[in-house]
Amino acid sequence: MEQTQNEIVHKGKYNSTTSGKVIYTAKTHTVGGRAGGHARSDDGEIEVDFASPGTGKKGTNPEQMFAAGWSACFIGAMGVAAIREKVALPKDSAVDADVDLMNGGPGDFSLQARLHRSEEHTSELQSH
Repeated sequence: MEQTQNEIVHKGKYNSTTSGKVIYTAKTHTVGGRAGGHARSDDGEIEVDFASPGTGKKGTNPEQMFAAGWSACFIGAMGVAAIREKVALPKDSAVDADVDLMNGGPGDFSLQARLHRSEEHTSELQSH
């Protein structure tokens, strides 16, 4: 019996679950994928065209979107940690993200990612 991709995702290694209360759900609709596709958030705040890296075509790619979102979330987490530690996190704190699209062979794609904190404001952390 052949399984659909949706069934495989929900039955296999790609399904991720955690416990806790959902506080926000981001929703987007994407048509066409990374090579010439288009995505829009349900609230209209994001509307973006996609282009594969290195093609010279206008648009971003999913890796750039992931890097921007992950680094923004990490700065938010640093803010929570700063409050707990009773230090001030500079408002212009910066994090750089690198997201690599990896090719391990035919049909074997994965992501590799790193975050780098900006040293620019490290000495500016002040105790409350």
